[in-house]
Amino acid sequence: MLKNIISAVLLLISVSLSFKHAWDTMHYKNNPESVKMMESFGIKETFIPYLAAVGVAVGVLLLLPGTYFLGNMLNAFLIVMIMGFALRAGNYRMALIEIPFLVMPLIMIWLKYPFKFK
Repeated sequence: MLKNIISAVLLLISVSLSFKHAWDTMHYKNNPESVKMMESFGIKETFIPYLAAVGVAVGVLLLLPGTYFLGNMLNAFLIVMIMGFALRAGNYRMALIEIPFLVMPLIMIWLKYPFKFK
């Protein structure tokens, strides 16, 4: 029971963060700090809509029981990618900040999908 509650809370957090980051990525021009960060990472402006689409896809995949694992794997991959960009740019602080967000999808995989429908 407790395992399902923790898994459901992590699912809610992960889905909301995924949609929030996708929304922020789509509206990156409204936030000059985001533009500066993406430029420092070497992310081209043409690649940004794809990042937003993947963020939305992660949120949707996490909600569906059949694609829960795939959504978590894709989420972990995106976080590792962000960490790699940050390390390449010399932003070690950002890479370290991402560690808890990398652990979250891995814990969610271990806990499994919280809602079982039989």
